[in-house]
Amino acid sequence: MRKSVLVTGGAGFLGSHLCEKLLDAGHDVLCVDNFFTGGKDNILHLLEHPRFELIRHDITFPLYLEVQEIYNLACPASPVHYQFDPVQTTKTNVHGTINMLGLAKRVKAKIFQASTSEVYGDPEVHPQPESYWGKVNPIGLRSCYDEGKRCAETLFFDYHRQHRLRIKVARIFNTYGPRMHPNDGRVVSNFIVQALRNEPITIYGEGSQTRSFCYVDDMIRAFLSLMEAEDSVTGPVNLGNPDEFTIRELADRVIDLTNSKSKLIHCPLPEDDPRQRKPDISLARSALSWEPRTTLHEGLMKTIAFFEKRLSTKTQTHHP
Repeated sequence: MRKSVLVTGGAGFLGSHLCEKLLDAGHDVLCVDNFFTGGKDNILHLLEHPRFELIRHDITFPLYLEVQEIYNLACPASPVHYQFDPVQTTKTNVHGTINMLGLAKRVKAKIFQASTSEVYGDPEVHPQPESYWGKVNPIGLRSCYDEGKRCAETLFFDYHRQHRLRIKVARIFNTYGPRMHPNDGRVVSNFIVQALRNEPITIYGEGSQTRSFCYVDDMIRAFLSLMEAEDSVTGPVNLGNPDEFTIRELADRVIDLTNSKSKLIHCPLPEDDPRQRKPDISLARSALSWEPRTTLHEGLMKTIAFFEKRLSTKTQTHHP
């Protein structure tokens, strides 16, 4: 059935892939973005699509539209970006979420929240199940994002209980793929860009901290499965790849796949950087019949190809 779907943060990395898949499924897509971290390049190929509409708007201000589904993805998601303006990050997570929930309540729309594995902080439980409440520093440099996303989850469940709103809350673990921002400070994009330029690859600490990397196509498939699941499946549900790698292993793989001459250099660990990150996806498997299909090798090859093209285009632009 054709639906009218709003995607906030729709010009971002995940948002642009989601808009694409929703259009492929035959829906009308309203993409809302203030272009703080999203970019028009991500959605240029969609602008001529007859069922795609772009609205430049900051969701910390109310929005009045008629839609049937809302995917709330608006928020800078990398430390470099969310620490640039931490107050605005908190506002987006709190005021923005209230505005989107208010819209959903007015038009009786089903609403999806892109939450994050950062709600678990630096976890004391491994792997992290949805029942774990987390260990988060409420006054640290990352708090605007971690606590902002935790508060957004609170708001979602209070609107669900108080107003019977149909909600879906996804806790997203590290995701990578084409259209990542090259300067967002995330480990996959960092390593690939440094390797392609044969620059030193920066590892924080000894590189023994672990992450689980989910390819973007798998993640978007999970979003759609969660949104289509019965109303009783509200989440929060962990979405991510349970295959765990150390940061050092990732660096070695990227160097190998890019045939790079880059050397590793070690820098001090950032404040509140989690030592371990791995999702328990038992709930996603049972409730959504979902699990990732893309191996790290396959996903890295596609992501490297994207960055190779992007960096070569930029070089040609600057050196005609």
